[in-house]
Amino acid sequence: MENKTQKEITRCGWCGSDPTYQQYHDSEWGKPIKNDRVLFEFLVLESAQAGLSWITILRKRSAYRAAFSAFDPQKVAQFSPLDVDRLLANKGIVRNRLKIESAINNAKIFLQIQDEFGSFHSYLYSFLPHQKPLINHFSDLGEIPPHTPLSQRIAKDLKKRGMKFFGPTTCYAFMQAVGMVNDHLTSCDFRSV
Repeated sequence: MENKTQKEITRCGWCGSDPTYQQYHDSEWGKPIKNDRVLFEFLVLESAQAGLSWITILRKRSAYRAAFSAFDPQKVAQFSPLDVDRLLANKGIVRNRLKIESAINNAKIFLQIQDEFGSFHSYLYSFLPHQKPLINHFSDLGEIPPHTPLSQRIAKDLKKRGMKFFGPTTCYAFMQAVGMVNDHLTSCDFRSV
């Protein structure tokens, strides 16, 4: 990437010209994540995003990190009704009671899954063929589905376990974000970076 100027870089069209979006696209989106704490971070952020634009959540990410104990699922699982009230008063995050309460609930489910599978990463990758990320070959943003049979299966299993605000569409966005699926367009310079 060092040899190309900003104008020469080809990115997936969804990130537009916003520097925050471009930075996220270039350095994070679609890169496989194994760290459970980072997976929990994206679980919270993707659930908070439901019904909103992703850029809104990206701009609030540092406030979320501070509000949700650096995305430590053990700490978040211990949040009390007083913590919910504290979070509802926090202008830096999405102040939706159901989303806040679901983040606390989901932290508890996350810990149960870690106990059962050894890590949340192991749980997620148990759904993938050969436990490897899926590489798609889309040439146009319109080809990328909002969800897939796989995201439906994972979301259904998580719902059965008690997870909230994590349906098939949110699950697929999560899968894209954490590199379980690579949906960088075939023309994107960051497809295999």
